Amino acid sequence: MSSERPEEFSEPSVGRGRQSSDDRQDKQTAGDQGDDTGHREATVLVRGEAIRDQEPEPKSSPKYSPPKDKERPPRKEVSEAKVMIQSRLPSLDDDPDVGIQKEHVVIRDGKADLAFTGRLLASAAPPSAPKGQWQEYRIYETNGGKHVFSKVSRSVFAEDQDTHEAEVFDPSPSSVPSQLLRSARDLARSRPLTWMDAAVAFFGYDPLAKDLYRKLSGQFEEHIS
Repeated sequence: MSSERPEEFSEPSVGRGRQSSDDRQDKQTAGDQGDDTGHREATVLVRGEAIRDQEPEPKSSPKYSPPKDKERPPRKEVSEAKVMIQSRLPSLDDDPDVGIQKEHVVIRDGKADLAFTGRLLASAAPPSAPKGQWQEYRIYETNGGKHVFSKVSRSVFAEDQDTHEAEVFDPSPSSVPSQLLRSARDLARSRPLTWMDAAVAFFGYDPLAKDLYRKLSGQFEEHIS
């Protein structure tokens, strides 16, 4: 009998190979985590593919989109007194004064207010102000034959100040510059400048101005044949 022993073959242990693979994976994961400076990059193995976390797009990138949950601006505070005026549109507080002889004071921003005795010929305001802003137009006639045009812009918001504009039409100006100006206009128009011409120059022809003119007379209309 032969004394030689058959050669023994040893297969690598499955558990040891798996442990070595796990060790390599742990080392790789530790390397991917980086140093302690905070710069870390996560790596996820999905079916043999490495997927890295995507960093957010910078604001300068065309792909950047701002977050949708931005805070809305605070709502403006409204004035109860102005809301009351708005609720009565198109009626105005001085509508009962139309045609009545009395003392009037017309406010002007940046200029002296106008105080006179006369009549309120007509006033106009819009039927509603859904956005909280509207205008009021008025035309007065003084006892001296002058006409006063007033335009007031209002807002229901407490932080918004109302604005006041006003002009005076004098049919017989006394100053030399006014006489020269009127003469030039008369020559250009081939007829004297009237208070109605001055009213159109001040108010224009927007819908509210046309409503104001209709309350006065049909002379503001352009008659054609």
